[in-house]
Amino acid sequence: MGIIRTAFSLMAGTLFGVYLAQNYNVPNIRKLANSGFVIAKHVEENYRKPSASTTEDDDGGVSK
Repeated sequence: MGIIRTAFSLMAGTLFGVYLAQNYNVPNIRKLANSGFVIAKHVEENYRKPSASTTEDDDGGVSK
């Protein structure tokens, strides 16, 4: 009996989602997530602390 209940719930949820997507202005979640990742990456690159274990020498080389 459990598989029938699970299949019915899955089908009902899918049909409800299709109905909402066709009749209402639903945001594109993938586009929203990608823009969030781009903003997070930008913030991380701008505000990251410099590494304490590496220092630049006078000749431009990196030493530890």
